[in-house]
Amino acid sequence: MRPLILALLVLAPVPAAAFAARDMLGHPLTLPAPPQRIVSLVPSATEIIFALGGEERLVGVTDFCDWPPAARRKRRVGGMLAPSLEAIVALRPDIVVTTDEGNSQATFDQLAGLAIPVFVVRAHHLDDVLTLIARLAELTGRAPAAPPLVERLRGRIRRVVEAVRPYPRPRVLYVLWPEPLIVPGREGLVTELIELAGGASVTAALPGAYPRLGLEAVVTYRPDVIVLARHGGDETSTLRTTWERLAALPALRRGRVDAVEGALLHRYGPRVVDGLERLARAIHPEARAEARPQVALRAAR
Repeated sequence: MRPLILALLVLAPVPAAAFAARDMLGHPLTLPAPPQRIVSLVPSATEIIFALGGEERLVGVTDFCDWPPAARRKRRVGGMLAPSLEAIVALRPDIVVTTDEGNSQATFDQLAGLAIPVFVVRAHHLDDVLTLIARLAELTGRAPAAPPLVERLRGRIRRVVEAVRPYPRPRVLYVLWPEPLIVPGREGLVTELIELAGGASVTAALPGAYPRLGLEAVVTYRPDVIVLARHGGDETSTLRTTWERLAALPALRRGRVDAVEGALLHRYGPRVVDGLERLARAIHPEARAEARPQVALRAAR
């Protein structure tokens, strides 16, 4: 090689290292450099990014990204189903975190039309949650923060499992939404959480993640425990009144109707373990499964 050409090669600026990853659907992703500007259209992903300490790269979130409280101070791009494309573009994202179980196909098509890369997230099982934490850690440049966070969560899960192990498994009906009646099926994360919390979900065999159910089927299932998802505020009395109409159910006869904050169990961020602990207390109050405050688990910087 001629000396002049060699000198030019040595002095030429080195391009930024490419970033390669796979999203939760296994789609390969390659960027010219690690993403510095991220928009999250998924509240679960927003919680994870904050828990990892990667929020400096998070430039935009949806209106539903409300945890931790600091997430509310990020720029808003609208709802999950139909976010503002103009607001997203104005933030100049390197990548947008999306989900095929909450964002519309129109949003995917619009982002593709503008050649904005997307990272698709999904979690139907607890192991998926822990894998997602690791992948979002890589996406936000916080890879070293993932292992200790995941290990802390695994430790808390083990403590719940051990606490409820000695007790019989009651039949549990979990109600994600009352009208129409939506429950966890065999692909629902909540179904696995009920199992870990020492219960047996009466709807575990239903197809899909969160199918609809008729009230007549509830009577047939005869649950020993009913757990109602609460969606913001304290609606416990209203929820209980609805179910007290079915007074013949074992759960009603024994006073085993409880309410749990839905965001802890339906969002697949670190707080899902808070939800598991709360669920274990609802199913096995005698087990004294360890309670933890409902706060974001944040990795040390």
